[in-house]
Amino acid sequence: MSEAVEHRTDRPGRPPGETPPRRGSLSFLRSAGALFLRQREATVLVVAVALIIYFALASSNFLGKSNLITWLSEDTAYIAVLAVGEVLLLICGEIDLSVGFIYTFSPFLTYYLISYYHFPGILAIIVSLIMGIAVGWINAFLTVTVGLPSFITTLGTGFVLLGLVDTTSHAEPVPVPPGVQSIGHWMSSYAWSEISWAVALVLLGHIVLTRTRWGLHTVAVGGNLLGAQEAGIKVKRIKYGNFMITGLLGAFVGLQVAFQTNTIDPTAGGYQPMFYAVTAAVIGGTAMLGGVGTILGAFLGAIVLGTLTDGFSIIGISANPLDIIFGGAILIAMIANVQLAKLREAGRS
Repeated sequence: MSEAVEHRTDRPGRPPGETPPRRGSLSFLRSAGALFLRQREATVLVVAVALIIYFALASSNFLGKSNLITWLSEDTAYIAVLAVGEVLLLICGEIDLSVGFIYTFSPFLTYYLISYYHFPGILAIIVSLIMGIAVGWINAFLTVTVGLPSFITTLGTGFVLLGLVDTTSHAEPVPVPPGVQSIGHWMSSYAWSEISWAVALVLLGHIVLTRTRWGLHTVAVGGNLLGAQEAGIKVKRIKYGNFMITGLLGAFVGLQVAFQTNTIDPTAGGYQPMFYAVTAAVIGGTAMLGGVGTILGAFLGAIVLGTLTDGFSIIGISANPLDIIFGGAILIAMIANVQLAKLREAGRS
């Protein structure tokens, strides 16, 4: 009997006392890796970390305090805030091309109200933010109620706002009125205020999108419009609300940038901030056709764009190739997202 037991317990090829492989640890790592790849933010997170490491190694100044402020507050924050609104709209099947012109017009409206109509500073800012909401409502009315494509609607309202700015300002910059400079300190003038606002708004947007009925209905409207209508979701209200949120964020960012530079510039805003916001959303995993998106991913996309903009500058490379890189980033991100989506579907099946 003892010989039989000895035969069963003997393990040829493994020295006595050797610890067997920890299969549980390997299994955990595989599971963790699979879980990470299933996240829509996975690709852009890897890209963001890789870029930060690259520029940190390329220049010792990249992670210095002064450059961190430039990188995060000036090059990243405004894209992230605008991307919150664009993600909500893209998920429900729409887009806003006018948000960059709301950004331009908002500080000019504040200037006019204070300088020509003697509004108190805080009231002028509130009216300017309401203006952003009103433009969002007009975009929604023309798109949802009248039936125009949002691409055309917001392109038209964007040109109207651009014309208003150029006509009323004579295409000349103006200083920020003294009456609102104190308010501007906590909106953007302090070193970390812009990125702090961006993080707060991104977290709020993420909670709204993933933890509230509004977010659930936004996804449902973009994913299956007919099904959402038959389920009793108020589709018009969802789209109106998301257009108005985007307009509000555009006005807010315009005021932030004006306070940060202490100049109200008619060339600020326009198409570039809007395209950057949409690019951040797409890189972060938001589908252009609606139904799928992530605000955290858009924030990481904004970090990627801000890192490229600031990193090129700090290592002395011309900014001219940036648009090429951004275009390539969109294509690569879309290819990666499509392939990851196939992997997720294969994993479910």
